[in-house]
Amino acid sequence: MLREKYDFIVVGSGPAGRRGAVQAAKAGRSVLVVERGRRIGGVSVHTGTIPSKTLRETVMNLSGWRERGFYGRAYKVKADITAADLRQRLHLTLDHEVDVLESQFARNRVATVRGDARFLDPHRIEVACDDDEKLVFEADKILLAVGTKPFRPTYMPFDGKRVLDSDEILEIEELPRSLVVIGAGVIGIEYATIFSALDVRVSLVEPRDTILDFVDRELVADFLHDLRDRGLDLRIGSSAKRVRVKRDGCAVRLDDRRLIRSDMVLFAAGRVGATDTLNLSACGLSVDHRGRLAVDKETYQTAVPHIYAAGDVIGFPSLASTSMEQGRIAACHAFGVAPPHAPEHFPYGIYTIPEMSTIGLTEEQLKAAGVPYERGVARFRETSRGQIMGLSTGTLKMLFDLETRRLLGVHILGEGATELVHIGQAVLNLHGTLDYFIDNTFNYPTLAEAYKIAALDAWNRMGAAEADEEAGLTGMAAE
Repeated sequence: MLREKYDFIVVGSGPAGRRGAVQAAKAGRSVLVVERGRRIGGVSVHTGTIPSKTLRETVMNLSGWRERGFYGRAYKVKADITAADLRQRLHLTLDHEVDVLESQFARNRVATVRGDARFLDPHRIEVACDDDEKLVFEADKILLAVGTKPFRPTYMPFDGKRVLDSDEILEIEELPRSLVVIGAGVIGIEYATIFSALDVRVSLVEPRDTILDFVDRELVADFLHDLRDRGLDLRIGSSAKRVRVKRDGCAVRLDDRRLIRSDMVLFAAGRVGATDTLNLSACGLSVDHRGRLAVDKETYQTAVPHIYAAGDVIGFPSLASTSMEQGRIAACHAFGVAPPHAPEHFPYGIYTIPEMSTIGLTEEQLKAAGVPYERGVARFRETSRGQIMGLSTGTLKMLFDLETRRLLGVHILGEGATELVHIGQAVLNLHGTLDYFIDNTFNYPTLAEAYKIAALDAWNRMGAAEADEEAGLTGMAAE
């Protein structure tokens, strides 16, 4: 039974919204979640994180990608993979996710209503339901967790069949033989590698001269080398000036006047906050040019103190994992619950093929800060597990403070990177040192052994550096 007034109204049921709602409910508050989609879960469950990662795993399995190191690049588990094959597993996964969320809300007595929310004033929202009914709710505290939607510039001829955004690509009826991906951000690069694993001819167009600027440069260089080796056509530093849809496909004209022909175009050059229908002026809020809300990064309060915002709608890092914590912290602050201190570093996972994950500082950041450091590198092919799995690529790099031996950063490219990074995360946030990896025993054979190999590499480099320094001092004394 819906009531008119709640302690906490949450607009959006993605990672930030659902975590914030449950946290408030556990604090004994009455909570209402407003969701505009057909089912709860938000962008993360229906068009973002879960669907894209499910698609990736399905492609990895059906294409036989993990076995190609043994059986050759032409190897496939299923000879003729169709779009229907990909959707079948996707729908099963999404149904499971929604069931889990609905059960979680029911257990915690979180009320839900489906419809489009808009502010009437700083404390009241109106929800327009499908049956044209309009409901009005009031709350002492409000959390905006509306997420984002694909950026769709007017010059791009979107038609849902040949030219698509990153939401529409999940609903294609037929796999293309060739694909142009415009935008080499996280979303664009993930889909580019997923379709490449299906042996689709992929061209990746990015106007900037670099990609994934927040990732360690050596890791990105190894990644790009792998993509080129697989045959991806990388047009880094080129802009798509015009896209035309023709009867037999698409034509993409670049700023250097070159032309790329393909069956399909995926435009993945950014997302914007889904805030345009909220009537934010009624509550005293405004957004930036990308529809995002500014917040206090400690409390997640907006410029209107009783209104909070969390998740992708507040911008970087736009991860499901960090969004969950943001929603929880916002709810804790709203109702005077002291949240535990958040660790300094969190992992960033990029679900490309091969996947990447990183935590802590990069070599570029350490050099800019003037921090004396040493690196240790391991290749997955150096591990017995890597040989068993037929891995020819994969890198794990760790960075250590030369003076304190503390771990400063972990950067991984390759199979299982987003799982392996958590070992480094624990050591990093607990202020562990090189000695942890040197002294401890890792299961054999595992990819986690790469930590020990990389640590020994760093230890050897540190020993050589110390020997050189001592030799230099001895020479100076002799002089």
